[in-house]
Amino acid sequence: MHVHIITPDKELFKGEAKRVTVPGVDGSMGFLDNHAPLITVLRAGDVKLTMTDNKTKLFPLKGGVVEVSNNTVIVLAE
Repeated sequence: MHVHIITPDKELFKGEAKRVTVPGVDGSMGFLDNHAPLITVLRAGDVKLTMTDNKTKLFPLKGGVVEVSNNTVIVLAE
């Protein structure tokens, strides 16, 4: 799936990942290909990406919003 992680200052990540895990306000949420459309608020924590080569990347954030639609995950981070 295609992933964008954006802050007000810059784009932190743009690329492909097999799995995305985000810190939702009600707990951690994970997204894979073909996930149902979703928009939700995020709390402080790490966005964890599992890359196509199975390596992991972490991006700390203070909060924000995530949108999942059509195999695209957009994280608007604070």
